[in-house]
Formats: sequence, structure tokens, C-alpha cells
Amino acid sequence: MACVERCRCCADSRRHSSILYNILRSDERTASPAGQGPRRGQASRGCPCGSRRRVALRSPQVACKAASAVLVKTLRFVQNVPCFQELPLDEQLLLVRSCWAPLLVLGLAQDRVHFETVESAEPSMLHRILTTRRQGEQPPPRGRAPGQPHHGPGGGGGGGGPHLPSAGEIQAIKGFLAKCWSLDISTKEYAYLKGTVLFNPDLPGLQCTQYIEGLQREAQQALNEHVRLIHRGDEARFAKLNVVLSLLRSINANVIAELFFRPIIGAVNMDDMLLEMLCAKL
Repeated sequence: MACVERCRCCADSRRHSSILYNILRSDERTASPAGQGPRRGQASRGCPCGSRRRVALRSPQVACKAASAVLVKTLRFVQNVPCFQELPLDEQLLLVRSCWAPLLVLGLAQDRVHFETVESAEPSMLHRILTTRRQGEQPPPRGRAPGQPHHGPGGGGGGGGPHLPSAGEIQAIKGFLAKCWSLDISTKEYAYLKGTVLFNPDLPGLQCTQYIEGLQREAQQALNEHVRLIHRGDEARFAKLNVVLSLLRSINANVIAELFFRPIIGAVNMDDMLLEMLCAKL
């Protein structure tokens, strides 16, 4: 959830007379081509509301161990779905690559995994600007220390440099977990939700789209029938569970990888790890 959507700290009434603001504006005018203004939709700098501050796990050993256990259980669940096993291996891998993060977060909710974060001790914006100016370099992006080389995202490519999640991204995950816990979702409901997420027919590159679409529809129908049978007095429960599915779209796989897996596997490619785990007997 973007800071500009939730806070008023970047309103037009904000004063732009600080030294830091003038330095930033000077850098922007130097870096931008002549006649080219700021990019449309570019997020404002220096938002003090805190949602963009980079955070890390307070107890990484405990949280990463719990997340790893949930990932193993999640892939074991996927492997035990008979319809999934009937798909070609490349189709299986494509589905898992696209949905492992939403399935993992559902698993964290099901196992009621709690975690806390702390603000990372990264250099301040002013410190990084002044330091890089002396070195004749451009200020590095937030979440990366000065002098550290830039790499690709950690959720997909191997060798990616660390890019700590923001407080806003973590809040989206925690908000999703709180929503699931408030609904007191049952084991069967979690299974049907996972089936709906797993069998996504809209992925580019799939060959068995009609078959996968049918499986997703069956998972939704089974969830609806289960809710009508068990929660007869709660006519809105099925809609509430579908809201849970919609919230999963705001969770970034790269954020999950950086938060829970980079501290223990480093720069290992998540796709390679998923393929290895998928082909193993968990």
C-alpha cells in the first residue's frame, strides 16, 4: 500500500525549503535530460510517515525456520493433489513458480506464524547523498548501502543483492494474516483456497488452460458448498473468503523471498530451489 495513498505527509502544503530537499532537487536537475520533468506517477521522496522505511526480521532464525517449514508443507500439499500430478512437469513448475508466495502466506496464516520486524540500520538519505557526492557517484537506491553493487530481484534471479522490504509491504502481509485469523478459516477452507490459487488458468505459457480452469472452478464450487453446509447462518462467508483471495494479489513474491529466505539461503535462485523441492519426495 503506497504511502501516498494512506498519509497526508506529502500534501501540497508541505514546505520545500529544507537543505535536504534542495540537494535532492539539485541532483534531479543534474541527472534529468534537458526539458524533461519528473516522471509521471513518480513517488515523492522523503515521506516521513514510515511506510517506506526498510525493515528486517527481529528474530530471523525463528521466523525463517518457521517459513521454511511452511514452504515444505505447502509443496507437499501441492504434490499430493492428484490432478496436479497429471499435468506435465513444465506445467507444474510454471504453476508453482507463479503461486508459491501466495500459497506460503496462506500456510503462514493456517499455522498462525507470528513474526516481528525492526527498522533496518541503513544510512540516512542525507548521509548517503553527502557521501556519494564526495565520491562523485550517484546516490544508491534506498535499501542498498553505498558502494554495494546492484543486482536483480531476489525472488526470481540468482545472485540478487539484498533489498529489504518496506514497512508498508510488511504491513500488507500482516494485514492479510490478521484477516485470515479473524475469519477463523478451517482446514478444508484453506485447502480449497489453496486449490483456487494453485490452478490459475490465466498464466502465460500454459498449454492445459481449459483443464486447469476446470480445476480452479471445481475448487471454488467445493468451497462454496462447504461454506453453505457448515456456515448456514453466515451467508456472506463465501464472499469474505473471496476477499481473502483478492488480498493475496497485493503480496509480492520478491518481498517474501527477501524477508524469509534470503537470510538463510543467500542469493540462491528461488526458481531453482522450487524445482529441486518439487522433484524431491518431501
